[in-house]
Amino acid sequence: MTKKLLPLIVIFLASACTNKDNAPDVSDVKVILGVQRFDKDFFAIDTVSIERDIPALQVKYPSLLPLFLQTIVGVQNATGVKDFYARYKPVYDSSAKLYNDFDPVRRQIEKGFKYAKYYFPTYQLPSNIVTVVGPMNSREDLARMRNGDYTPDFMGPDFIGVSLQFYLGKDFSLYQHQYFVNNVAPLYISRRFGKEYIVADVLKLVAEDIFPDNSKGRPLIEQMIEKGKQWWLLDKFLPGEPDSVKTGYTASQLEWCENNEGLIWSYIIKNEDLYSVNPVTLQTYIGDSPFTPVFPQENSPGNIGQWIGWQIVKKFEEKNGSMKTTDIMTAAPVKILEGAKYKPK
Repeated sequence: MTKKLLPLIVIFLASACTNKDNAPDVSDVKVILGVQRFDKDFFAIDTVSIERDIPALQVKYPSLLPLFLQTIVGVQNATGVKDFYARYKPVYDSSAKLYNDFDPVRRQIEKGFKYAKYYFPTYQLPSNIVTVVGPMNSREDLARMRNGDYTPDFMGPDFIGVSLQFYLGKDFSLYQHQYFVNNVAPLYISRRFGKEYIVADVLKLVAEDIFPDNSKGRPLIEQMIEKGKQWWLLDKFLPGEPDSVKTGYTASQLEWCENNEGLIWSYIIKNEDLYSVNPVTLQTYIGDSPFTPVFPQENSPGNIGQWIGWQIVKKFEEKNGSMKTTDIMTAAPVKILEGAKYKPK
């Protein structure tokens, strides 16, 4: 009986160890990622003796402090620092309850960095994550990526900054305030301001740094595919991570897309010029919005063009399994479209 069971056990264990995402083994990839808690150090200063404490911060954060005060916060003197401190100390206190220990998040980011290093061994990854609590007065307090999208995070020399004021959970009181909704982030965006989105947001910055999305102004189908490449690359960096955190869609929106993939593609090719550069057409399918106007408001997500582009890139990969990641990322959109032979049902 034991002899008969042994092969079955071996088969079961081999099956259990198979990665359903076809992720490579990165256990031997060396990545060491540090964390600098600028948020803790800044809000630990004594506002009575700003002139004494700020120089100490300058020594510890020579690159970040000038960027933070002059560019992010926009203050030039001790009075401005005191005003910012007084206004945002309660926000910092809220973040400290969630992120007193940032190491679990650091470990997740470090794992993503290992996959990035596996695929792009010569790319110089940031060596540190720096946590900050900054202003939240306008949309511009979110960092602007080169592709035009907004993100809570930012890249500096050898570090990635994580703005914790934008990761306090979708129900955080300030996110519900009408001024915030109107001027900083509407609810369909702020529902992504949770801890579970940090890792994907950080890896999106890395993906775009390696392969910048320069498709702005190009025809609809080219933008769809080029932006789809970004999510496809994120798949490589975050295998097994939920698609909801990669796309920002809700679970029900993802389900609707998957159930209606053929309908979505059929509508686009029948009703739109794939090579249109009409701003209204592009806005309908590309970019952040609560839903896609030509599809059911209660079911469809915005930015559905990127989701379709992502499916096209995945189909192209299926048919060209020997191509390297770099080759797919640099392939012309027309080559990907023709090679994918995308015909969803």
